[in-house]
Amino acid sequence: MAQLSARERRQLPDSAFAYIDSDGRRRLPIHDASHVRNALARFNQVKFEDDEARDRARSRLLRAAQKHGIMPIGFISAQLTQKRKLPHGRVTFMLTDIEGSTELLHRLGDSYAPLLTDIRRQVRAAVRDAGGREVDARGDDHFVVFEEARAALAAALAIQRATPQLGSGEDVRLRIGLHRGQPALTDTGYVGISVHAAARICFSAHGGQIVLSSAVRKGLSESLPADVKLKRLGEWKFRGLPEPIEMFQAQAPGLDRDFPPLRSAVAAS
Repeated sequence: MAQLSARERRQLPDSAFAYIDSDGRRRLPIHDASHVRNALARFNQVKFEDDEARDRARSRLLRAAQKHGIMPIGFISAQLTQKRKLPHGRVTFMLTDIEGSTELLHRLGDSYAPLLTDIRRQVRAAVRDAGGREVDARGDDHFVVFEEARAALAAALAIQRATPQLGSGEDVRLRIGLHRGQPALTDTGYVGISVHAAARICFSAHGGQIVLSSAVRKGLSESLPADVKLKRLGEWKFRGLPEPIEMFQAQAPGLDRDFPPLRSAVAAS
């Protein structure tokens, strides 16, 4: 493969690169078949700014491979191998969701996208600092997994404490749900009732609130931080789940304490 001169590189459009960082540095040329093959081989050597940037670059590279008739079998296998590095066995899920995201989008217009980027960056930083792994991010939702319940709670607290600093005056509020279980881990991610329960639990919360199941409370055991208390919310029935779940709310300095009853769930006691 012929090396690009500095002049040739400058003449290429941004679309000829799989990755452009926030400072405008362009990496992984994909303007012809030989450079696409080189980008596929070098992809895992590149240090991306965050997981979102990595996902964008991966998508652009795969589209370029398709355009040039290249079958990136080894590349896809390597990406699936990374996926399989997710923890298995008994794990704690954390889901986050922006309350009133549709109304916020209508109100902010073009300013919503950079706000969402800031929120994703904040969530990912808290998850990374607590030792968690991102499973999926779609729209304004984040699906994250931790080996330990304490780490999941630490990330949730960090996210809620940081969120009020975002939004340039907008009232941006995240709801966060935690659940613990033992799902099956496949090449496409986690499968099992605990995954569905985690989603139901998250969407039952209100903006600014952290709710967690009794399974997470049990996983915390004696490791609850000294300044954190768990308020019992009672047992709740969630759509599609066979049994009620005892729910708790995390209370800590810097967090709101008073919320209406859980939404999208029915009190069982």
